[in-house]
Amino acid sequence: TAFLYSWDSREDTVGVDEPLYRAWLEAKADKVQRPYTDAMLTGSDADSTSSLNWAREQDTLLVRLKKILAGGSPLPKIVFCKHMAKHHEQFDFDANCSVGEDDIDEASLPSTVEHRHLFLIRDPVAVLSSWKQSGAVHGNAPTLDEVGIVSLLEIYSKLERNTNGSNSTVVTIDSDDLVADPPKALEKICGDLGVPYDAAMLDWKQGPKDCDGPWAKWWYQYVWNSTGWAKRSRMEPQSSYRTLPPSLLPALRASLPTFQFFKRLATPPPPSTYEDTRNADLLVWVGGSDGSGGLIPREMARLSPWDASVQGGDACWEGLRVYRGKILSLEKHLTRLMNSAKALGFGMNSRCHTRPEITEAIFRTLAANGMRDGAHMRLTLSRGIKTTSSMNPKFNIYGTTLIVLAEWKPTVGGATTYDNTKGITLISASQRRNPPQCVDSKIHHNNMINNILPKIQANLAGAADAIMLDVDGFVSETNATNIFMVDHTGKLLTPHADHCLPGITRATVMELARELDIPAEERRISLAEFHAAAEVFTTGTMGELTPVTKIDGRSIGEGAGAVTTRLQEVYATLPEREGWATPLPEYEE
Repeated sequence: TAFLYSWDSREDTVGVDEPLYRAWLEAKADKVQRPYTDAMLTGSDADSTSSLNWAREQDTLLVRLKKILAGGSPLPKIVFCKHMAKHHEQFDFDANCSVGEDDIDEASLPSTVEHRHLFLIRDPVAVLSSWKQSGAVHGNAPTLDEVGIVSLLEIYSKLERNTNGSNSTVVTIDSDDLVADPPKALEKICGDLGVPYDAAMLDWKQGPKDCDGPWAKWWYQYVWNSTGWAKRSRMEPQSSYRTLPPSLLPALRASLPTFQFFKRLATPPPPSTYEDTRNADLLVWVGGSDGSGGLIPREMARLSPWDASVQGGDACWEGLRVYRGKILSLEKHLTRLMNSAKALGFGMNSRCHTRPEITEAIFRTLAANGMRDGAHMRLTLSRGIKTTSSMNPKFNIYGTTLIVLAEWKPTVGGATTYDNTKGITLISASQRRNPPQCVDSKIHHNNMINNILPKIQANLAGAADAIMLDVDGFVSETNATNIFMVDHTGKLLTPHADHCLPGITRATVMELARELDIPAEERRISLAEFHAAAEVFTTGTMGELTPVTKIDGRSIGEGAGAVTTRLQEVYATLPEREGWATPLPEYEE
């Protein structure tokens, strides 16, 4: 109603309050009761002061439009009709008028009449929380029809049918966005509708309005006390806090998915959010070991707050890369994932995803997104949802949760922070890498704060990553990758894996070094040795082999050195070599 008042405040606009209400009430007959039903249907009531308004409601939408547009001078440029979504059954979306009427008579209306739909959405939690305020009027019947958000989806579907799927005539605004910044929101709405913004929309006179429907005294007391939009953020303290009765939860459960759909229409992410715009429309796999869940659009993907990964980082993970129709080292990654899950005790109290099930989820996710090259996946396997908030695994009785997050992501640059040609800069971190007696890095777990804090240091220093030392002061790895150096005799060196994750790419490099007759050794290496190295590079699934050109301000080289380059060249051939990669199944369009 406030939105109606906002538009009616414009000098070029006439507001019309729910012109399909009477027809809807008549169609519902005994199914819906209002204290004013008789007055609405007959056109009069005992209160003579409102008889004129009740009579006005007898006119159909088309008649009311004709009367407005054939009225005095000057004619309004805009007629704003406020409708409730549940009234949509009384509207002919093909003719843009009431059901059963002829199309608008062009001879009686200006030739430039255009018809646009503006959806105002509101969080169903807020709608239902305030339901009892007007319980005496609507009878406390919280049906989906009354809530209206699902009906709005049906309207959207009809409009989409009439516009060949474009729905370019629909503008959507979230009421929270409107009250958070009224001038900005109203200016955007007007721009989307193609009408000039008018600052008069910000204010209105207190009390009843000429545009009010005659039912206003039952519903509009709150908005009558207002004089305009009161700027208020969504998380400001409320003037009152309301209970949401369990009886309203069925309506809420059915309404929320539709609200989330319209919320994204109202506030889509800006194009700059994604380095690759294809990542705006990804399908993500989120599923339980009981067969629940599956593929879902990224903006709808959610993880239960009772999931063990949320409650305590109780999960393990893997990163995978897709090259030219193949997943590199898939079986090795799955072996490490399953070993981590076993070490963490997944499946002791409930069912754990099997290796074939995880593989199938990977294939389905890649196929659904059309990914056969240039993609990176992050698999997360958590202990699953708990029955109550706790770190205790005995409350995990529903089975594990699997997340397959596949993105279009290049090997180098952008979000990966790696440049395999020019190289990267590292610093040394103040945090030490977890020793096995604290948290064993052989488990590829999600307790990542030991890695994140050094990454923050690197970000603040303008470096790509940070080298982490073990508790004895020797180099372990970086916050995100394993690390190698080449000394001045040409020997390839990498730290022991006692205090770091023994990476799959790390093991691959050691194998390729043997193949290329490059002398290689695992041993304790001090930071000073890395500072004085002839070559340094990092290894990982995300960035492959990335040369390091500077550590703590010491120059290492000017890009990939000779040994690094030889290994990079051979690594690039692995997807086509026997036994190194798993072919993807063919996708049907």
